[in-house]
Amino acid sequence: MKKLIGILVVLVFASPIAGLMSVAALMNPAMTSCGSGSLVVGAIPDSLTAETRDGRSVVLNRRQLTHASTIITIGSRTPSVGRHGVLIALMAALTESTLRMLANTSAYPDSAHYPNDGVGSDHDSLGLFQMRPVLGWGTVAELMHPQYQARAFFGGPSGPNAGSPRGLLDITGWQRLDPGEAAQAVEVSAYPDRYQNYQPVAEAILSALTRTESTGTNVTGPSVPETSRVVFPLPPGSYTVFRNFGWRIDPFSGSAEFHRGSDLAAPLGTPILAVADGAVVFAGQRSPHGGQVIIEHTVAGERVASYYHHMYDHGIHVATGESVAAGQHIGDVGSAGRSTGPHLHIEIHPGGADEPAVDALDWLSEHTAVGVAGAEVAMAGCTSRRAA
Repeated sequence: MKKLIGILVVLVFASPIAGLMSVAALMNPAMTSCGSGSLVVGAIPDSLTAETRDGRSVVLNRRQLTHASTIITIGSRTPSVGRHGVLIALMAALTESTLRMLANTSAYPDSAHYPNDGVGSDHDSLGLFQMRPVLGWGTVAELMHPQYQARAFFGGPSGPNAGSPRGLLDITGWQRLDPGEAAQAVEVSAYPDRYQNYQPVAEAILSALTRTESTGTNVTGPSVPETSRVVFPLPPGSYTVFRNFGWRIDPFSGSAEFHRGSDLAAPLGTPILAVADGAVVFAGQRSPHGGQVIIEHTVAGERVASYYHHMYDHGIHVATGESVAAGQHIGDVGSAGRSTGPHLHIEIHPGGADEPAVDALDWLSEHTAVGVAGAEVAMAGCTSRRAA
């Protein structure tokens, strides 16, 4: 400790300003990030039109902009990336796929089984950044997730590939390169000059989707923009409501228990849809729910969490940290965990994930969810509305 104090004293007297800044940073580590700012995703528009450097007009739809939001969110949470690194990633994804999650059925027929925005045919490339499994970027299952592709592109210590192949943070001096050259250093394309053409479009996306906030610590929670609409979690005509929200006799224990969700019976593999725009805060297997996805939303100015249960591993199509749009295919109906048959257990928690659940069907109806009509009720629960 005496040695540390002595060093600090030398720094102060050697250069008063530099010394004081060093002491402050050591005593308050949060100060080291104060000037950098953090990108925060705001509302995602339905469309965006921008021009490339050569004057060509590019129109991006909400789905493409949602992928852009995922890239921005991952980049903002990855140390040392910053706005410049996010800009480079957007330029790369715009050039490679026009911000579309592309399957490649000629090289990998099973890639069509994952949520996608179309089919590409460039060698065995997949996804937003057209990454190739044969080059070690990841498996087909991994590369068909937008969040994984974004993490792989940024690379670095938290990336999935440990520097081979190299992500942006694995390229020495990438910050000093022209953005197009930096994108090429990651993509290693046969057409290295094409990335610069999309820089104005990437800038327009950042301007439209984000704001910069100066903070003393890293942003750890998801940014959740106001949703544009609310959607029923299963396609119309595909389900039956067979157990409602409220008190019931539990089929496993035989005792009275409070059921916090609504159960919608549907065939295995029926698409599960996000009820609103939001950010995935959990996606994975969790006992006793089987495959579970939790999404946080902002609806009419209020934080709301939606829960989706009983998916199998291969039936989860989103990852933690990913941004999703209302109606996006996030998973498939399964019967994993504490389940008596294929169904979706859906919960709605106004106020956020830690707050009590309310009747999901009532909430969806009150918020005029698209596709809410036409549910056939096979067995209603008790009428109590007291949350567990």
